[in-house]
Amino acid sequence: MRRFPSVLASVLIALVLLGAFAFIERVLPFSLRKEVAEDQNVALGIILGAFILGVSLIISSAIRG
Repeated sequence: MRRFPSVLASVLIALVLLGAFAFIERVLPFSLRKEVAEDQNVALGIILGAFILGVSLIISSAIRG
């Protein structure tokens, strides 16, 4: 099986990650941007960073096969 070129894989990962982030932002009953930026909620920022890393690892593992 042929592997994705690295540029195509990077674009695909970015699109899926943005889609997952948009989904989480719509599902939550509060604004992520307001909580992290204005209220400076450090705990939510750490959880959001862990979410991004986790989804990125899952997507990259799926692409690599």
